[in-house]
Amino acid sequence: MDRRVVITGSAFFSPLGNRGRSVIAAMEGNRTAFTRPGFDPDVVVAPVPDFNLKTYTGRYKNARYLNRGAAFGVAAALRAIKGAGLCPKMLENAGLFVGAGPNLDLGHGVNPGLSALWILKFLPNTPASAIADLAGIHGESTTLSTACATTVQVVGEAFQKVRQGGLDIALAGGGDSRINPGAALAYKMAGALCTQPGDPSQVHRPFDQARSGFVMGEGGGFVVLEALDHALKRGASILGEVAGFGASMDGGTMTAPDPSGQWMEKAVRKALTQAGIVPGDIDVVSAHGTGTPLNDQMEATLLGRLFPDRSPQIMALKSWIGHLSTACGVVELGLCLSLMANGFVPGVRNLETPCHPGLDFVREHRNSAFNTLLLQNFGFGGQNGALVVKKWTE
Repeated sequence: MDRRVVITGSAFFSPLGNRGRSVIAAMEGNRTAFTRPGFDPDVVVAPVPDFNLKTYTGRYKNARYLNRGAAFGVAAALRAIKGAGLCPKMLENAGLFVGAGPNLDLGHGVNPGLSALWILKFLPNTPASAIADLAGIHGESTTLSTACATTVQVVGEAFQKVRQGGLDIALAGGGDSRINPGAALAYKMAGALCTQPGDPSQVHRPFDQARSGFVMGEGGGFVVLEALDHALKRGASILGEVAGFGASMDGGTMTAPDPSGQWMEKAVRKALTQAGIVPGDIDVVSAHGTGTPLNDQMEATLLGRLFPDRSPQIMALKSWIGHLSTACGVVELGLCLSLMANGFVPGVRNLETPCHPGLDFVREHRNSAFNTLLLQNFGFGGQNGALVVKKWTE
């Protein structure tokens, strides 16, 4: 019999703050971390300020093999473990599911000055190795890389494993950072970045008819997933319940989403079916909402078809923190848990003329209690992932 799966730990690093309360305060004060980098004044970025891996790991000889994105993931995993109150014995058999992105800023070629194990900085499973080393995890481990859907999928895969009885505890998450000239050039050539002139806090506008692209962000996050009976037995604090997961592939172009949204809808409906609910039961949608012309139109079409009679409240967290690439799903999940706990739904920044008038895009902040959330992320290559998360009640 399938087991219920709850979240007993959550930690993240985002451009707006590293804890839910501080991010909500920034949203309430209409503050963003958007700025223009020195390497390319045409684009907008959202960096994480004042991050130091050593704060979370102490002296760690292998820290030199972690690129910045990996370091965010490792630090978030350690924070999530601490927050969940997991003892070493529990961690021995815990599963570890990690999302990894490419390090697009290679920086330099091979030369005699490189460290002997320089290749570790570019291997996708290096963050998992570091987390296992630091936390004493010896259960099964999987590293995935499915573009912007990555960390929704690692949470989903960990959820399935716990739900089906393969694990009692699983950690899931990852980190990413692409704020560098190489990544900016790649995304500009793909026509995906927001390059509008003006105040950087005003030019990014997901779901607006004048949208022009996404903002490069960075960060990382992890959640601890646990079988409900195991969590209750040890008296764990429960932050929420993962009720359903779905994934699919477009099988179309290498970058652009299928404009019909039919295969994204397949992933969403899988998640809803597994959660045992219908679309009308969803209170809030945390949309992928990148601000690119193609994604937002596809996503609006999908949501209009999914909710033909009553639209749930729709928020776009990337309008506040930027696009965290591989890490976007788990960081947005961590933020959603805080928003759910506080009954707060942030408005979509700079949304003036919605691309779909029949949907309830939240344009001004709302103090609104909600119990059921749909989180969806879509990535290059046609990767699609969706989670249904419920507010925890005894």
